[in-house]
Amino acid sequence: MVRRVAVAAVAIPVALGLVRVGGWLLVAALAALAVLGTLELFRMAAARGGHPFPLLGAGVAGLMPVAVHTALGGDLTPRMVAFAGVAWVIVVMTAAVLRRAPEARPLEAVTTTLVAPVYTGLMPSFVLLYRHGTTAEPWAATWLVFLPLVSVWICDSAAMTVGGIVGGPKFAPVVSPNKTWSGTIAGSLAGAVVAPLFGALLLAPHGVAIGIGRLALFGLVVASVGQVGDLAESLFKREAGVKDSGSVFPGHGGVLDRLDSLYWALPTGAALLALYGVL
Repeated sequence: MVRRVAVAAVAIPVALGLVRVGGWLLVAALAALAVLGTLELFRMAAARGGHPFPLLGAGVAGLMPVAVHTALGGDLTPRMVAFAGVAWVIVVMTAAVLRRAPEARPLEAVTTTLVAPVYTGLMPSFVLLYRHGTTAEPWAATWLVFLPLVSVWICDSAAMTVGGIVGGPKFAPVVSPNKTWSGTIAGSLAGAVVAPLFGALLLAPHGVAIGIGRLALFGLVVASVGQVGDLAESLFKREAGVKDSGSVFPGHGGVLDRLDSLYWALPTGAALLALYGVL
């Protein structure tokens, strides 16, 4: 717990600074996390005999934030994205033809390599949409980024606390035996409570006006979806037979362990804010 708190005490201010600066510095940080997360995912696949293509997967994952930032600047067209996607599939399948015999599970190698950059690279890159997809002033855009982050963090804390105190029926006993229905519900409700408070304290003073009801719905949905994202990564770890995806963050595990909920929460929250006319 001491290590977890110490890491969080450093990581949160660093994340705040990176988001506030934005631009290519934020892109570089997201790219580094994407590469590390992809390699963690590939190590889990290898633990069960899978053989994805680490250089291809990690390289494209690292390019995802670059592509998103470039697209937000208007320098990528839908046609270019379509051609790039098709080329990516062709390259990976060609690598499988050249490097994977039938007994080496080429189908698993191809699918894992294709999906990993989307999961670890594209989904967290929605941070850039919050930060640079609006005309809001820099601090307003920075707090928009932290709206889903804080909703998920509070959800996790509430779920752990209430689940530990109240207990009760298990939510997903096969995937995550410690998660309970009481903790899951408490986490979602905590998200619904904290989002309006966050909006009143940090968004409204910077000119971002979102109604209380909409913020409550945002927090509820983002927190709920984030919990499913956490379970999805737990499912991968169960298959691989590992407790943590890595050890990048002492006391917290790997990149996937820290970002699993946010991978799902960020794009979901962005969709809601787009419906609200904020993004």
